[in-house]
Amino acid sequence: MKLEQAKQQFVQTWGNFGSQWGINRSMAQVHAFLLVSDHSQCTEDVMESLGISRGNANMNIRELMNWNLIYKESVVGDRREFFRAEKDMWEVAKRIVKERKRRELEPLQHHLAELKKVEQSYESISFVATIENIERLVTRLDGLSNTLMKADEHVFFGKILNMFK
Repeated sequence: MKLEQAKQQFVQTWGNFGSQWGINRSMAQVHAFLLVSDHSQCTEDVMESLGISRGNANMNIRELMNWNLIYKESVVGDRREFFRAEKDMWEVAKRIVKERKRRELEPLQHHLAELKKVEQSYESISFVATIENIERLVTRLDGLSNTLMKADEHVFFGKILNMFK
């Protein structure tokens, strides 16, 4: 397989997995394209390579920057903006966990706390107990995500392996 063909297949695969992980396919493909690029790419490069509109490219580039997965760079003598992806996959994983925590776990924790404020009655005891069980699970997931974000790759996986011994 030629390198360009392998890169194109990776972009398609990453895009398909991205949609399964809860992000849109185009965003994952832009990320994949920048991941496998040897140098920074401009918006036009992204558009041409992926066959997407300027609006789609710009929106996904901005979102990837919000997630801190890509960086803006300047090229001397060129007024266009160029972008490159974070290549350290451990760092990428930590940043994704941080963003998903902010977007998913924190709002869920807030909603669960509000749901426990239900009017007290005999019937509400079971409901509140269920909400508290869910809340405990979410709190543990939150703690795990905090550990992951702070941990060094080797230390984290060492601790995980120790759990299975």
